[in-house]
Amino acid sequence: MSDATSINAPKYVEGHGLLNGKSVLITAAAGVGIGFAAAKRAIEEGCRAIMISDIHQRRLDEAAEKLRAIGGAEVHAQICNVTNEDEVNALVDAAENALGGIDVLINNAGMGGFSTVAEMPDDQWNLVLDVTLTGTMRMTRAALAKMTPRKAGVIINNASVLGWRAQKGQSHYAAAKAGVMAFTRCSAVEAAEHGIRINAVSPSIAMHEFLKKAAGPGELEALTSQEAFGRAAEVWEVANVMMFLASDYSGYMVGEIVSVSSQRA
Repeated sequence: MSDATSINAPKYVEGHGLLNGKSVLITAAAGVGIGFAAAKRAIEEGCRAIMISDIHQRRLDEAAEKLRAIGGAEVHAQICNVTNEDEVNALVDAAENALGGIDVLINNAGMGGFSTVAEMPDDQWNLVLDVTLTGTMRMTRAALAKMTPRKAGVIINNASVLGWRAQKGQSHYAAAKAGVMAFTRCSAVEAAEHGIRINAVSPSIAMHEFLKKAAGPGELEALTSQEAFGRAAEVWEVANVMMFLASDYSGYMVGEIVSVSSQRA
């Protein structure tokens, strides 16, 4: 069951076997965010094996142990910084071997922060784009090299409604997520020729502890107040849509950006 404390929190949705027999690789899956929620949901949806990655060894190890406790799937973990091409290639090679082939890749790694354009140094701008946009490209490129010969595979990218909508202090993050959307569409039409589907989710606000620590004073309260349900999404609600996109139920979807939002995207 969900441990959510937000108002009107929904009942946790049990698994329905959407990923029976599939293997899954997820970046930035340690901790309490969307990545870990997606890993947990993938196991609950019947995946046979999963590999998670992150840049924090302790949190990664803890996340892997929590996933193993669920049972029903092999769980593997490997450190990876998506800004490093060698680490990306090593992760995808390791996942391909450990999982017996990667059926599903979820590109969840991203980085944000708050800065106005007038005050933003180049290194802050570059890091956010390198992690969030270029990291997604690196992971996709490496995964396609494995999936293309098999003529099968699914890739899901994590974008954001900020790729469509303006918000002060978020120009770097919004630009990166808008780039993820455009990258999703363009890479998807290329990959479709090889039987591979690429789509993305675009959440508005999904509440977790790391987000609370990173947000400015009153920022989350203001954003949450705009949501139609009067609450932020639970991270597993975003993960649920990822599971749909990873499953055969979305078999005709290519290059789509699915808004996971209770307000206008």
